[in-house]
Amino acid sequence: MDRPRLTRRLDGFGTSIFAEMTALARRHDAINLGQGFPNFDGPEFVKQAAIEAMRAGHNQYSPMPGLPALQQAVADHQKRFYGLAYDPASEITVHAGATEALCATIAALLDAGDEVVVFEPFYDAYLPGIAMAQAEARVVPLVPPAFRLDLAALKAAISEKTRLVLLNSPSNPACSVFTRAELEAIAALALRHDLVVVTDEVYEHIVFEGTHVPIASLPGMRERTVSISSAGKTFSLTGWKIGWACAAPALTAAVRAVHQFVTFAVSTPFQHAVAAALATGDAYYTALRDDYRTRRDRLCDGLEAAGFGVLRPAGTYFALADVGPLGFHDDRAFCRHLVETIGVAAIPVSAFALERRLKHLVRFAFCKDDATLDEALRRLRKLKA
Repeated sequence: MDRPRLTRRLDGFGTSIFAEMTALARRHDAINLGQGFPNFDGPEFVKQAAIEAMRAGHNQYSPMPGLPALQQAVADHQKRFYGLAYDPASEITVHAGATEALCATIAALLDAGDEVVVFEPFYDAYLPGIAMAQAEARVVPLVPPAFRLDLAALKAAISEKTRLVLLNSPSNPACSVFTRAELEAIAALALRHDLVVVTDEVYEHIVFEGTHVPIASLPGMRERTVSISSAGKTFSLTGWKIGWACAAPALTAAVRAVHQFVTFAVSTPFQHAVAAALATGDAYYTALRDDYRTRRDRLCDGLEAAGFGVLRPAGTYFALADVGPLGFHDDRAFCRHLVETIGVAAIPVSAFALERRLKHLVRFAFCKDDATLDEALRRLRKLKA
């Protein structure tokens, strides 16, 4: 048959930029500072909790909304860090990572033709998820180089068809953190236009400048926000794929209606372990931030020495670098050159924007051990030679 197999809704999205660059890195035996996974392991006590759960026989399906112990742990986490009170049974759902939670939420809350406001640069899973719901993305560029909110552009993007605002803070790949004033402006528009805000907060504990403020904590927003996060980034266990969504009962019921037919339930022993992880003391979260701050500065100082223009991140474990000072003007061509001739993989930021905007920027991950970062920087210094 000659008929295309891929639905028209996903035509043009192609292979994820992460899969593409990781495959290229493997082919050239390059150091991978592209895909955002640590090359060091998560805490021993969390891994041990998973092993103990397996040995105790917790290896069958958990309840569809999630293991009650993890639902309670998420509720305790939200109250502890943000003063947000959620009922574990009716307002917290455990998902197979934040991406599944986002896709399930988008599918649950949008009809064909509805519109979603998305801030650019955006994580690459957002637009495909919106397309699968047969909805339309209204893209609002953040203002570089600090990637701040353009309130006039946001107001102009909202129409009678707008149903959702998709908000990512701390932002990947912008590496910025929305200020309270910016969030208050977004909240005011959500209230005025009766919009739901869906948040991606997976880097909530990796913030160096400013403070992470969940928009659900602002007046009037708890009942119209679906707050999504996960354990992968906070505990360096990205392969476990344990995420969650916190929302008022009506929104939660809608999200669960989709979740039950996508994954139904997620890994039971890992849920036990993440429940133990979230309850760990403040010292862990402080050390996590401080450790990543050191890695951030190690990478950014090295990139500046190698000739890049560096946008030092306010949050996440990524940094953006301007390739213009090195004589390059196309991020995709630069990233291919970097892998093939220098042996380091990065991600072109234009993959997270429309119409190849931001093609002077590349994204490097610093969730790597010191030896890996040092070797990558040694190779990158060849660009100035």
